[in-house]
Formats: sequence, C-alpha cells, structure tokens
Amino acid sequence: MTINDRIATRVRQLRTGRGLSIETLAEASDVSRSMISLIERGESSPTAVVLEKLATGLGVPLASLFDAPAAPPEPVSRRANQVEWRDPASGYVRRNLSPGGFPSPIQIVEVAFPPGARVAYETGARPGVTHQQVWVLQGRIEVTLGRERFDLGTGDCLAMILDRPIAYHNPTPKPARYAVIIVAGDRG
Repeated sequence: MTINDRIATRVRQLRTGRGLSIETLAEASDVSRSMISLIERGESSPTAVVLEKLATGLGVPLASLFDAPAAPPEPVSRRANQVEWRDPASGYVRRNLSPGGFPSPIQIVEVAFPPGARVAYETGARPGVTHQQVWVLQGRIEVTLGRERFDLGTGDCLAMILDRPIAYHNPTPKPARYAVIIVAGDRG
C-alpha cells in the first residue's frame, strides 16, 4: 500500500465513520468535493495544507491521517513500520513516531525540513483544545502562531495551543529537523 493509498483509505474511513458525505466534508474543510474524491481514490498527492484542512474538517489531528486503516493497537512503533510522507509543495518529510491505532491522546511526529521551506496552516482553531510542542533537534526554524513569531534553534522547545493559524519556515541554507508532540482530546 502506497502512502497515498493509506491516506485515501484513512480519509474515507474517518469520513464515513462520522456519517459525513463528501459534500459535507468539503463544506467543513474548505476542500473541494473533487479534490476529496481524488484523495479518497488515491489519485492525488495532497499537500500538507490540504491534509490539515481535511483533518480539521474531520475533527482529528493531521498525524492521524497517516495511521494504518483499522490498525490493531500496538504499544511499540518499530522504525521499519513508521510511515514517512513528503509534502509535494514544500518538500518536507514527516514521520509518525507514535504507535498507530494505540488509544493515546499523544502523537509524536518527526519532520525533516529542507532549506528555505515554508508551510502555512490557515485552519486556525481546531475542535477541542489541541496542545502542541515543537522541539528543534537540528538547525533553526521560525514558527509563527497567529501574529507571534518564534525563532528556534537546536534544543529549543516551543509550547503552544493550536488556536490560530500556524506557519513553519526554515530561513537557513541548511536542513532542519524537529519533533512535534501533539496532545488532542480525540484521535479519531
């Protein structure tokens, strides 16, 4: 199963599990019906921004869209089984570190962020309260939350509540690597 097939199955599973039509999800997420249909058929390589909009419309964290469909709960996430995905727009690579299907409100994601890359999530407030921490493992990044900007270097950790649009930028000529720790009420 390719990563696009996994995302397709997971989006369809979450949408139908919530009793949503494609049209209803399109309205809730501000993603077109045709794009949702393409994603659910595995015929599109959606960007991080589109996936974040879908996750918000479904009421789940973005990381849950990469979970294996109907994954049995496993307390250990083996490196060989951790899903990596490359954002076609920015080139960043995200890897879900947390065990898929395990009933936990905590998710950990590692991101390899190319030089000059920028990703902006405009969705703002999410359902419920979502806490997030960004821990820079290597390099330097800028995080903008609403109108606040934070310059982070290796070892720095930023704690926030995701209640405003957020943007990430690597302003340097070198790659950066960071971990994102997310705590949300419902993983879906």
